[in-house]
Amino acid sequence: MARETSETPGRLKQIRQAYIMTKQVDTKIGLIIGGVGLLTFGVFLALGFAIGHPIYLGILGFIVAVLVAAVVFGRRAERAAFGQMEGQPGAAAAVLNNIRRGWSSNPTPVAVTRSQDAVYRAVGRAGIALIGEGNPNRVRPLLAAEKKKMARVVGDIPVHDIVVGNGEGEVPLKKLQITLMRLPRAISPAQVTETNDRLRALGDLLSKAPIPKGPMPKGARLPKGGGPR
Repeated sequence: MARETSETPGRLKQIRQAYIMTKQVDTKIGLIIGGVGLLTFGVFLALGFAIGHPIYLGILGFIVAVLVAAVVFGRRAERAAFGQMEGQPGAAAAVLNNIRRGWSSNPTPVAVTRSQDAVYRAVGRAGIALIGEGNPNRVRPLLAAEKKKMARVVGDIPVHDIVVGNGEGEVPLKKLQITLMRLPRAISPAQVTETNDRLRALGDLLSKAPIPKGPMPKGARLPKGGGPR
């Protein structure tokens, strides 16, 4: 009981913060959820009077109205959050971190450019997903290079490459999670674990690769999209 009491203020604070954030983008959010709740309650109450059970239907209508208003608020809050994140570096990582089941990922990109274009990797029952964000013309070569690098260790595990954006052939940020969840299952849980282990070993191997010491030769340039990861 004490734990529930202590958690309640925290949840209320989260709801309040979500409402404030949403209202900054969706200024009519209060009128919308209030209207939806009142309309739902009114329908149930009217039905209750019609069948001679206004109290019973009124109580039921109040409960349903609260639930419907909560659903509407949740969806509009999510839309507002995606609207604020869209186009920001690390937005794809934030979405990947919020996927509750089916995929494991790391917030650190596996490839990145100086212009903050990045490729993130996730592993799940559908195989490997490479998610690129940034300028598509720079991201697509990054994706191709990462696929080529992984091919040596993942064998025939399916690899899905996704470019986040609103252009042709791209996946909008708000649809990234559902796109990943809808990918068909292709490997077993044991293969997911094995693939994760192989990719981690590949990352460790690359991070321990010897780096030439001394000054960079005159006229030498870093690879495009290069620099340390």
